[in-house]
Amino acid sequence: MNGAFSKKFYETAVQLNKRASKTEVKSGEGFQEINVPSTELIALTQNETSTGVSMPMSFVNNFRSKHPNALIAVDVVSSLPYPDLDYSKIDTAFFSVQKGFGLPAGLGVWMVNDRCLAKSESLLSKGISIGSYHSLPSLVTHAQKNQTPETPNVLGIYLLSKVVQDMLRRGIQVIRKETEYKSAILYQALSTHTLLKPFVKDEAWRSKTVIVAECGDQTQKITKHLIQKGMQPGDGYGSSKTHQLRFANFPAHSKEQYELLVDTLAEFKV
Repeated sequence: MNGAFSKKFYETAVQLNKRASKTEVKSGEGFQEINVPSTELIALTQNETSTGVSMPMSFVNNFRSKHPNALIAVDVVSSLPYPDLDYSKIDTAFFSVQKGFGLPAGLGVWMVNDRCLAKSESLLSKGISIGSYHSLPSLVTHAQKNQTPETPNVLGIYLLSKVVQDMLRRGIQVIRKETEYKSAILYQALSTHTLLKPFVKDEAWRSKTVIVAECGDQTQKITKHLIQKGMQPGDGYGSSKTHQLRFANFPAHSKEQYELLVDTLAEFKV
């Protein structure tokens, strides 16, 4: 846990009466070596949307060798398609389409492997609740017939297919390089600004897709300055609302838009 959304992972487990344990660091920080006890599932928030902290892939991949019997679940809601996930090292990942895929909210994508399905069936055979209408066996049974348990979000699915086709035409390496370029120039602008600073201090743990700026008492003035130029930053999350701004860096944001953002931030003076 290192922010609001990784905290929800833990809180949900507690609500489901699971024997959950947590490893927690301060907001804006990454993790050091983590010693996880024997467990059924390890929940990782690869990109913490509230703080702009992102787990390096080497950190994520390390869990499989140390915990070969645990299911490893990865929240990539605000980072995919950027991270180069090794799907042989994880068991399940999920995201929603309103961030990296640039679509209206209302559609989620859940990827699972055979280990997840086998685990759910094993628990079910023991009389342990794994959900009802949306249990994994039910979802898989319907998926094998190209169906869903309920009337699906047909428009959302259709639009997602078109976005994915466009991304395939561009190529994932192009998307990743553009993401890295945009994040690099924004972090550089924040690092050299007299009034703004990157919230995440350790460069290795800085998100490429959600960039958080520490703005102090200038937050409202900077927001107004950007809006006047046609740009809308995101507020800081929760208690950080008054002193931070968050900048999305998704494939839908062009290099030219980010260059304009950087120039506009450079213009800001008290």
